[in-house]
Amino acid sequence: MITAVNISYNIGHKNILNTISLQFLPGICNLIIGPNGSGKSTLIKLLSGALENYKGEVTYDGEVNLKTFNKQALAASRAVLSQQTELSFPMLVEEVVLLGRNPHFEFNPGKKDIDIVHEVMALLDLHSFAKRNYQTLSGGEKQRVHYARVLAQIWEQPKGVHRYLFLDEPLNNLDIYYQQLFLSIAVSLLNENTTLIGVVHDINIALSYADQLYFLKEGALIKNGVPEKIVDAILLKSVFNIDTQIMAHPSTGKPIIIL
Repeated sequence: MITAVNISYNIGHKNILNTISLQFLPGICNLIIGPNGSGKSTLIKLLSGALENYKGEVTYDGEVNLKTFNKQALAASRAVLSQQTELSFPMLVEEVVLLGRNPHFEFNPGKKDIDIVHEVMALLDLHSFAKRNYQTLSGGEKQRVHYARVLAQIWEQPKGVHRYLFLDEPLNNLDIYYQQLFLSIAVSLLNENTTLIGVVHDINIALSYADQLYFLKEGALIKNGVPEKIVDAILLKSVFNIDTQIMAHPSTGKPIIIL
């Protein structure tokens, strides 16, 4: 569980996040959505510990203040797939994925680390790329490599240890198949000790996967809750300034947005 209380964040005189309070529960898919510039990525960076000069308080599991969380322990249990994932120097694909295991060994990776790297690479159909130069890959292929790196970081979960997965617009550059695969894998990791928080742009994808949906606009939390209970044409008009119709998916019953 991650709890944020009265969170505000400014860059100079510009207010990016404005006194936001929210809670992300473990074992469910928490997704954040909103227009460009609404503060979604900033919120992810703040909640994951990448930003520290904010006002308010973020706690993990209701007791550990994020600002005092041991950095090594945090790195071993929290992984972030960010928007900017480029590498400016040549590395093999398998070496990039192995970077995710760095918090778990001091000098050299062990057999367990190597096994985990192979497992997540197989999951994302990356074995044929293992010895390729990362810089020669397409945008979508690079995104798969970094997702494998992130998964490798928190793949094993010792009993009683909480883990946290942050996905900041993870579907960039991906075709429809890999969009679904990325989110399906994330959801498959969920249990009572795993907290998943993601940012997506596609409202229908968000409605398909989210158990809790958080709408941001201009740095403020507009509404949050179970999608089927909170999403309507009035909300979407106020957040995105678009006119919509809403119907039920014929198989799942979840809402589908039609522009």
